[in-house]
Amino acid sequence: MTVYFIGAGPGDPELLTLKAARIIGTCPVCLYAGSLVPEAVVGCAPDDALVMDTAPMTLDETHAEIVKAHAKGQDVARVHSGDPSLYGAIAEQIRRLKADGIAYQIIPGVPAYAAAAAALGTELTIPEVAQSIILTRMSMKSTSMPAGETLENFARTGATLAIHLGIRALREIERQLVPYYGEDCPVAVIYRVGWPDQMIIRGTLTDVREKVRAAKITRTALILVGPALSDSHGFPDSALYDAAKPHVLRPRAKA
Repeated sequence: MTVYFIGAGPGDPELLTLKAARIIGTCPVCLYAGSLVPEAVVGCAPDDALVMDTAPMTLDETHAEIVKAHAKGQDVARVHSGDPSLYGAIAEQIRRLKADGIAYQIIPGVPAYAAAAAALGTELTIPEVAQSIILTRMSMKSTSMPAGETLENFARTGATLAIHLGIRALREIERQLVPYYGEDCPVAVIYRVGWPDQMIIRGTLTDVREKVRAAKITRTALILVGPALSDSHGFPDSALYDAAKPHVLRPRAKA
């Protein structure tokens, strides 16, 4: 018996990986985080499978269902949004599985920031503009952030920021980031990326808060910040395909 932690992607059932769909389709028990994973994503579960939305359940309750399945020798598909390695809350589940001697595997999924970039039609790493992406979150009412992992510290890098759980902290985000990125730094707020009601709001650090308020978005949104989101900057072509710059797969420069 194995518990499969499956990354369901951001919400679009077609972004479920082939491996994830295959495993969900064979597991007699499927536990999915319904607040972030559409029911359609687990529609490939067997017709006779036990499919449970764990959104209203506690950690103890979900683990109890896994223990029941384990006693019956049944594999479990534990389906999380995005990629389970990012804010998937799987570490505490894995700790309990190890304590009970229950095997598990992790199946990666499409992370929200990647789906958001695709929805925006942009690259997040632009030559000589931004070559790093920082995935972080605001603490708000959730678990506090470790010392040193502050938005201000990350802002000093000038990298592209992908901020989770921050839609209700836009005022604080503006306060901390403007000194480093400037008032006109582009911001994109992507609400429920991959869902049928997906919404994209573009703005700057100083005006995006009002736009989000007007759209009445209060949860389930990713915030991207950084100069890489701008369409106005000039940048050089990547050296990867530069005819004048040979590399191991193209050892001779082309005239």
